[in-house]
Amino acid sequence: MVIKGLIFDINGTLTDILTNEWHDDIYRILGNLLAYQGVTLAPNAVKDLYFQIMKEQRAESREPYPEFDAVGIFREILTRHASEFTRRLPPEKREQLPIFLAEMVRAASCYRLQLYDGVAETLRQLISKYQLAIVSDGQSAYAVAELNAVGLSGLFNPVIISGHFGFRKPDPRLFETALSIMNMAPSEVLYVGNDMYRDVYGAQQLGIKTVFFRSNQGQQEKEGVQPDYIIYGFPELLNAVQFFEKR
Repeated sequence: MVIKGLIFDINGTLTDILTNEWHDDIYRILGNLLAYQGVTLAPNAVKDLYFQIMKEQRAESREPYPEFDAVGIFREILTRHASEFTRRLPPEKREQLPIFLAEMVRAASCYRLQLYDGVAETLRQLISKYQLAIVSDGQSAYAVAELNAVGLSGLFNPVIISGHFGFRKPDPRLFETALSIMNMAPSEVLYVGNDMYRDVYGAQQLGIKTVFFRSNQGQQEKEGVQPDYIIYGFPELLNAVQFFEKR
């Protein structure tokens, strides 16, 4: 098998992340921040709105695997509850505010963001020989920023994030988009992920060989789905690549 590229999931594969978007402190701070923009809402009302609009977005989507839009949630909150003070804010601030609020919620909800052991060293060895890419569920507002925060900025091309498209894995279109940009056939790439359904099943729909990283996150089993190779530590990926190259 001739391997030209590797495509990775981010959270649970490259990064060990722990978040909790349900914590009340997030919405106390968010309520205070919104008040500075002329939007007066109690913390519990902000929290309810956040998850209500997220639910509305998914319900209104015609996609089989709908993705929410965090920036769109705050754009909608600001639209529904803007005061005259809000409408007098400078246009450039009104434009950037939903993005900033989405970043703020993510930052406040994040308790751990770090690379798994051996990720940086392994990627450095791979990038000299292979094109590296990303196909990952996440929000465009912060997914790339989080890659940068853990020191992985600039290693991947393309970076395909579900929030930009409005649908999530295992939708095959995300994988197809990456392959098209990479100008590679499914037989020329490996997909590395930590979720048996979204990652392994998703990639295998197109005939992409898969490496399943059995990390501390993701769906570990899916009936009828078997990865082509399993690793239990990220540096084992080098052995997996050699395995496929010899086939």
